[in-house]
Order: sequence, then C-alpha cells, then structure tokens
Amino acid sequence: MTALAPPPAVQAYSLRRRLLAWLLLSTAVIGMLALTDTWREAEKTANEVSDRVLMGSALAIAERVIVSENGDLEVDIPYLALEMLTSAAQDRVFYRVDGPPGTFITGYQNLPSIPRAEGQETAFRNATFRGEPIRVAALARSASTGINSVPFLVTVAETTIARQQLMQTILIRSAVRLLFMILGAAVIVWVAVTVSLRPLYRFSEAIAQRSPDDLHPIVERVPSEVQGLVDTVNSFMVRLESALEALRHFTGNASHQLRTPLAIVRTQLAIASRAPDPEAAREALAKADAAVADGERILGQLLLMARIDAATRAASLQDTDLSALAQSLTADHVPLAAEAGIDLGFEGQDAVHVLAEPLLIGELLKNLITNSLRYAGRGAEVTVRVARHAGAVVLEVEDNGPGIPPEKRDAALRRFDRGDRSDAAGSGLGLPIVEEIARLHGASLVLLDGPAGRGLVVRLRFAAAAT
Repeated sequence: MTALAPPPAVQAYSLRRRLLAWLLLSTAVIGMLALTDTWREAEKTANEVSDRVLMGSALAIAERVIVSENGDLEVDIPYLALEMLTSAAQDRVFYRVDGPPGTFITGYQNLPSIPRAEGQETAFRNATFRGEPIRVAALARSASTGINSVPFLVTVAETTIARQQLMQTILIRSAVRLLFMILGAAVIVWVAVTVSLRPLYRFSEAIAQRSPDDLHPIVERVPSEVQGLVDTVNSFMVRLESALEALRHFTGNASHQLRTPLAIVRTQLAIASRAPDPEAAREALAKADAAVADGERILGQLLLMARIDAATRAASLQDTDLSALAQSLTADHVPLAAEAGIDLGFEGQDAVHVLAEPLLIGELLKNLITNSLRYAGRGAEVTVRVARHAGAVVLEVEDNGPGIPPEKRDAALRRFDRGDRSDAAGSGLGLPIVEEIARLHGASLVLLDGPAGRGLVVRLRFAAAAT
C-alpha cells in the first residue's frame, strides 16, 4: 500500500513583525511628508526673520540719506545697521543706495536690484552675487528738500549661510523627534501585540494539553476579534467528536453482529471438510453461504446506519416525488415477492412531492418492503401506499402477515432487537433504520394493526413540499 504524502508545509509568518513592519512603513511615509512640510515651514520662518533684519538695516540707512546744499543726495552709512546682519555663520553683507533713476550714490554698484511694482515700497528676492546665493531687500523712499522730494532706493543683501544653518537645525531636530516617536511607537506596538497575543498562546496551550480523547469545547477568554476562530475550532471539535462516536458505534456494532455469522461460516466449513459424503458437504456449504449472505446483509445495514448518522450532521434535502420513487422500488421488488409467494402491489397518486434526500428515502422504502417480504409469510399480501392527507403526505407499507404485538412494537424500533421473530433471518436494524431516516426528514412513524386486526401497517407522515 502506498503511503500518503504529508501535506505541504505552510510558511508561517510573525503577526508581531508584520504589524511592526506596517507601522514603520506607514510612519516613515508620514514622516517624510512631515519633514518636507517642516522644511518649507523652516525656510519660511528663516526668510521672515532674515527679511525683518534686512528691512531694519535698510530703514536705518534710509534715515541717513539727506539732500546736500547743491541738491544732490548724500548718505552717511550707519555701520551699526550693517552689524545687525552679522552672525556666527560669518555671513557677508552688501548694500547699495541709488538716487533718481540712473543715479548711483554709494555701495556695491554690481549688487542686483529688485524689480518692484508701481507704488510698492519694499520688496524681497533671492538672488546670486559673486557666485553666492544671497537674500536681497529693497526699500524705496524720498528725501525732502523743503520744496520737492528726491526719490532714492536702498538695497541691502546678505549671504544665506546662517539661514541655511537655521533651516538645517530645525529640520534635524524635527527628524530626531520623529525618529524617537517612531521608535517609541514600535516599542509600544511590540509590547501591546505581545500582551494581546497571550490569550491565543493560552488557547494554543489548552489544545496542546488536551488528550486525543478529550474533544469537549475549549473555554478560554479571548478578544472578540479571535472569538470567531475559537468558535470555529470548538464547532469542529464537536463535529469530530460526533464522527468518532459514530465510528465507535459502527465498529462496536460490527464486531458484535458479525461475530455470529463468521462463527457459523467457520463451523460449517469445518463440517464440510470432515463430511463423510458429498451431500453432507454441500449442505454444510449451503449453510455457510447463507451465513455469509446474512453477514453481508448485516454489514450493509451497519454501513447504512453510519451513513444516516453522517447525513444527520449534513443533510441535503431536495424536492422529491415520493409517489414515483415508491412505485419504482415496489416494481423492483416484485420478482423477489413472487419468489417468496407474496402478492406485492402499489397504490398511490401521481406526483406527490416532499423535501427529502432521495437515496435515504430509497433505503427507507427498501427496508420496509424487505421487512414485509421477510416476515409476512407465503401467501400474504403487501401493499405500498402513498397519498395526501390533511395537508401532509402519508407513506404506508401494509401486510396481512403475523404482525407485531402492540407490547413488542417499541422494542422493534430499537437497534438489533428482533422481538420474537427469531425464525427469520435479519439483523434487527430494519425498523430502527426507517425510524432514524424518518426523524432526519422530520417525519413521524407509527406501527399500527393491519386490516381486520391482522398484520402490520407502518405509517410515515411527511410534510408536503411547497409547490
């Protein structure tokens, strides 16, 4: 016999690591967006601070612009105003003062000017001077001569070393804070997941500590998100317990019921081997063959009982024409009835539908007909009948044989109990199988007296299928 290959191993993964990876990935993306926004805010803040200082210096210079006696503009540069722009980053400062359009007064003549809209007094712009990036501020003012005003423009600029350092400092500090936040969140998630998974660990240990025979539901307090898994496992264990119980019943019944036919077979074979003449050997072999047939019949009934037990757990009922099914099975048993000297017939209406499992209903009918043919006796009449009655469907198998006494009918419905009918071959499973199939279909079963108080009527009442 070829050994079954083990199922392929499923690659396990760590829920803790997966959650941590998602956290780090999401916070990294959010952190990059946050740092980008921080960079823009830092640049805006540095520009605002620098622009205020630049404008303060430009105002200080503008206050020192005067009109000379000959009408020209003069300026006494207040170097203290320029010192306002000095910083630890050693930024360089540049200035320029222009008079009326086209008139240069003092400062760095090549310093870039800033285009301004009409009426605009101040303006700021980033530019390049002598190969270095600078921030430029321009202030437009007028100097009064007492008679008229002379316009002039003060331009002040500085390199951006300090500004860049300020932005980098803000960005680095923000990044460090974000990094500590991510690491802290990772530690919190790691600890939280570990604590949250403890109920699953306890659930796993509870299963591991169970003996193979203990299939009772496991009672463990778990989070609501995991309760569905626990319920599924418990439901599976209940179904497994039911299946194992059915298997134990089957093996126990089989070992009990097959022991007698097997003993008869062995005994008759031994007799046949020592028989003094062929006739005695043939008689012993015939008895052994009958015992084998009886064992085969018992085994078939046991397998059917196991199938009924399984169908009870997962029944698939469908619309079934009970009249057509009963008529067909009755016709199949007519040759067997004729051989037994029994008149087998069918009475019924067309298309009587019930919700049923056709194979199980077929086994129910076979058991009822076979029982009647086995116990009714030669010369008896057996009738299979299907009819509608009071909104229900009634199935009857009636015979005028010896019947079953009322006080023995309850016993006849118990497994392996044949009552007083020890003279006929059988396993005592026919009517119990009928009752269990009927219960599976929600049908009621009663045993009644036959016509004129003789024989037996097995009556089953089914709910009619909706049409």
